[in-house]
Amino acid sequence: MDKILEAVVMSSYPNNVKQGLVRRVIEAAKQPMDSEQCWSMLELSTKLYLIGDTKYKREIGKEVLEVYGHYHPEEFEEFFNVRFLLSLLQEGYGPLGKRSHYVLDYIQLGLQFVLESPSANSIFSLLRIEVLRKVCERPSPKQCAKISRLLVQHPQCIPTGKHQLLFCQQLIRCIGHFQCVSEGEEEIMEFLEQVNKVSGLLQRIWRTQTSAILPSLKELFAIISSTEEQEVPSNALASVVQFVPLELMDGVIRNLTNDDSITDVQMMMAIGRMIDWVSWPLGKNIDKWIIALLKGLAAVKKFSILIEVTLSKIEKVFSKMLYPIVREGALSVLQYMLLSFQHSHEAFHLLLPHIPRLVASLKKEDSNSATSSLEQLAELIHCMFFRFSGFPDLYEPVLEAIKALPVPNEDRIKHLLGQNAWTSQKNELACFYPRLASKSETGKIGLINLGNTCYMNSIIQSLFMASDFRHSVLNLTEGNSQPLMTKLQWLFAFLEHSQRPAISPESFLSASWPPWFTPGAQQDCSEYLKYLLDRLHEEEKTGKRIYQKLKESSLMSQAVEHHYLNKTLIEKMFGGKMMTKIRCLKCLNVSSREEAFTDLSLAFPPSDRNVHESTSVLPVQEIGPQFIEPPENAGQLTGSPWVRRKAPMASDQAAPSVSVETLGFQEPEAAANLTRGSDVGVDAAKDPLSTFGERARAPKDSRSVPDLINYFLSPERLTAENKYHCEKCASLQDAEKVAELTEGPHYLILTLLRFSFDPRTMKRKKILDNVSIPVVLKLPILVAPGETEKVCRRGKDGAVPGSGFMTVVYDLCSVVVHSGISSESGHYYCYSRECTDAVPQGQPRDGVPKPASDKQLDFEIQWYLFNDTRVSFSSFESVSNVTSFFPKDTAYVLFYRQRPGGQSCLLHEALAEAGRLHGEPSLHKDLMEAISKDNILFLQEQEKEARNRAAYISALPKSPLWWRDLDRDKDDDSSSGGCSPAAGGGGSGSFHGLVF
Repeated sequence: MDKILEAVVMSSYPNNVKQGLVRRVIEAAKQPMDSEQCWSMLELSTKLYLIGDTKYKREIGKEVLEVYGHYHPEEFEEFFNVRFLLSLLQEGYGPLGKRSHYVLDYIQLGLQFVLESPSANSIFSLLRIEVLRKVCERPSPKQCAKISRLLVQHPQCIPTGKHQLLFCQQLIRCIGHFQCVSEGEEEIMEFLEQVNKVSGLLQRIWRTQTSAILPSLKELFAIISSTEEQEVPSNALASVVQFVPLELMDGVIRNLTNDDSITDVQMMMAIGRMIDWVSWPLGKNIDKWIIALLKGLAAVKKFSILIEVTLSKIEKVFSKMLYPIVREGALSVLQYMLLSFQHSHEAFHLLLPHIPRLVASLKKEDSNSATSSLEQLAELIHCMFFRFSGFPDLYEPVLEAIKALPVPNEDRIKHLLGQNAWTSQKNELACFYPRLASKSETGKIGLINLGNTCYMNSIIQSLFMASDFRHSVLNLTEGNSQPLMTKLQWLFAFLEHSQRPAISPESFLSASWPPWFTPGAQQDCSEYLKYLLDRLHEEEKTGKRIYQKLKESSLMSQAVEHHYLNKTLIEKMFGGKMMTKIRCLKCLNVSSREEAFTDLSLAFPPSDRNVHESTSVLPVQEIGPQFIEPPENAGQLTGSPWVRRKAPMASDQAAPSVSVETLGFQEPEAAANLTRGSDVGVDAAKDPLSTFGERARAPKDSRSVPDLINYFLSPERLTAENKYHCEKCASLQDAEKVAELTEGPHYLILTLLRFSFDPRTMKRKKILDNVSIPVVLKLPILVAPGETEKVCRRGKDGAVPGSGFMTVVYDLCSVVVHSGISSESGHYYCYSRECTDAVPQGQPRDGVPKPASDKQLDFEIQWYLFNDTRVSFSSFESVSNVTSFFPKDTAYVLFYRQRPGGQSCLLHEALAEAGRLHGEPSLHKDLMEAISKDNILFLQEQEKEARNRAAYISALPKSPLWWRDLDRDKDDDSSSGGCSPAAGGGGSGSFHGLVF
């Protein structure tokens, strides 16, 4: 019968004819048959099943085997013996080089017919040994899946005792070698199915033998933490973790993170490879294990490992959000990585270039998964904006991309940040500030934040960029008996000459710390600035004079020396004077008092006050007697700022008022008729700033710096509880008080009083109104009669004849921005540029500095953005628009520098003369040596860090192609089907990239 069957199978008859003949042979096989005939049929069917060259032949072989196993069990048991099976498993079946791949399938098929036979136990014992041996030989995923199917169907064949533990460990090592060599979608799906079958076997063993779980996980960790593996362990290992019971997680992580035998390099290797598992599809709980290990490392303060791994892997995790099949797990890991990485902006900033593209892709996908992920991503980004404010130029494209998505409230943001921080002790991360390999491309140096000291850093950088002040400080002589000024000199010198990308201001902080400030808490930068300038001023009054060297070298004339010798450096640079006058409204007696100031604190006008009626916010009305007779030309400035605070009457005649001017930021109608409330008009057609002013000016309902100054200079009515005690009347009387500037400082500091006390909440609240900032500002300065002609005759902006006032022009130098809604929280950063009297590009041949024009001052001088350690190029456009993009980022302290031609021209001349003779300030020997030594030390630190970092980086798993996911999504918008980005892939190639 076997000959007949073989002849039929090998014949050239059509398959339907063969099938009929085979059916007759099979039917005949169900009848009683002698042992020899059964053996011959079993040998033929075995041959057909194992080495049949077509699927049809293998199916016939299978069918015949099943018939003989069912109808001739004794003969089948005799044939299917231990010796035969051992030969199959160890030697294979078929000719050399063409051994059958179906041995395991054959054994699984035959086992069902010998389960009750006396030889069953012998067969099971054989298979328990042989499957262990097979696994140790690292079979292919397909063969390993066949072993798993065999053992799942016949658990009696699973190794027992110590062999079972070894089997689990070797099976995990086997999975670690799995690789899918094909990029076809069908082949990949088949590979995933094979992996799941193998990991499913582990799950079955662990359910019945829980004691095997921990040793198995130990083997898994040994694989992924190994630094000696020639091949990277397969991401298929992720399929193993999903079956580990979550209740074991805490104990497993605790044991790992507290095991002293595990080196940092091994731990970093392990967590790096686990993070790569995010790309494994269909895995469950993988993100939970990754996050648990990250938290475990934070608990034992392994911050260096967390930093290195986060920075090297976060972009790859982010890229996996393109794929719905792994998006949920990738987003969970991304959220923890970002929310826990709070000591530095580095991790978040790595993602900034990719966020707009991902947001666009998710919007295009338009699925529930994409919508949910977009909202969570937007919440995450706003948390990062809150934590790392001060980067408006970098954040604008991201903010534009997510502007339509919900914005979380501040309580929610603080909750998320507080819940995920690595540690509540900020000083534990003090040594892990952003690594900056070299100076900023700007050439400027940053300042390290020592724990909420951004308020000081912003002020120091603003003072440093005030070039006249900086040069004066650097020119200090040694032994000047001014300890705080000396520390400032050292700080400025390091900011000027250090090779470090950022330096620590710790020494200066401790010396300039206001005693009532709370260590580690956010402070008011304006309050710190006032305290610092006052300390420096008082210190110099009792010490040597800063201009002693200029006096000895006779660089200053006797007149200039006499004028300035009695002033401290702070007075010369920041000191101005203001006359406060109070007029009794009964007897019209006027009392006046002149006061010095180093800054003007500008309050916001009431919300119902119209600030756009003219260039001045003062109501243009006539009241009572004038202190200074108005000129015949009402377009000129007058000396009377006295006005009534009441609604104007139709019969009232308009009286000119004092106002502050700004260049380039007038409304069109105001630019055409500036003489309505101002002494010096700006021709919009001719002014070089007017075109930029049109583009950058604020909305009509916003306020401007001139509005606030005019409000500051406008009269205040003293009535009711605020009545004035008139000495002439000898009683309390209604009065009016007005302030007039009598001496403009060289550097004008303006503080916008944004913080006010709210009695309802018992907290200081912040006024978030946008205030437009003019790049050029004109101030009216009251001068004594006869003085106007004596002050800088060659200045183009001089006194208005007969008015008693002169115009002083100021250029914007620095803007300190506060980001946040409270003075006790938030962040400070600053925009600065270096204003000088000379043209920036080159000098005339005669060596005499040429005054810079408006255009050169406003557009050719580079703006910089100082944000603690980071310094970047910026622009005035960014300064003007920052609050429009980021409503909580508002200008707080402004620095303006007076142009030559005003009251301080004597100082300008002295500084210019000193600059011509001395050039750049020369530092004294000790200071130069200290800088040189520190630069050498920095180079040595760089070399050491480079070696250490190379050791860390070389240990990290390589994943060089992570960016292809994002690039592919950008370039290939036509992909479709089940593996498109919207459906979980991006074409067959990208699906392969997803898994591996």
